[in-house]
This record gives sequence, structure tokens and C-alpha cells, in this order.
Amino acid sequence: MKKKQELPECPVATTVSLIGSKWKLLILRNLASRPWRFNELQKSLDGISQKVLTSSLRELEADGIIYRKDYYTNPPKVEYGLSELGKNLKSLLDTMAEFGNYYKSAI
Repeated sequence: MKKKQELPECPVATTVSLIGSKWKLLILRNLASRPWRFNELQKSLDGISQKVLTSSLRELEADGIIYRKDYYTNPPKVEYGLSELGKNLKSLLDTMAEFGNYYKSAI
């Protein structure tokens, strides 16, 4: 998790630094509904590479926004979901979806 002194002073810039990439937002959109396995996420995010998905998930986990649950089975089973901290992003994602729908209807 980042330290306070590593984060921008502006709260909007802080949020953008944590979740501001296209892929992170779409990953969070999916995880807001339920926990997902890696391959499910990759299939649902058209165009994302395995490397970018892995990197994004690791960053989100390191920042405390998502959790990673390893079932220690063979074949491997790992699941990702929103942490308690990450669940606070649901209202932001809902607002973004509302604006997207509004924008599409307004143009």
C-alpha cells in the first residue's frame, strides 16, 4: 500500500493514481458484482493482455483495493474480489455508469 507522502495532495489526483487506467476501471467494474477468476476476467476484457491484467491486479492488490484468494488446489484456482476498502468504489463506478448512459442519450 502506498504511504501518504507518496500520494498527491489533491484527493482527485490520489484516486486517479490508484484506479485511473482504462483496464483498472474495467477490472473494478467486473469485481463490483462478484469475485472473478483470472481467466474469466481476461475473457471479459476484450483486448487486455495477460501481462497487463496480471500487473493491474497486482497493483490493485498492493494498494489494498482488491484481494486475491488462492485455493491451493491442482489445477490452481485463484479468485479476485473487492476488499472492504475497494467496496467504497462502487458508488463511484455507479456514477460513472450513469454519466456514460446520460452522455450517450444526450448526443
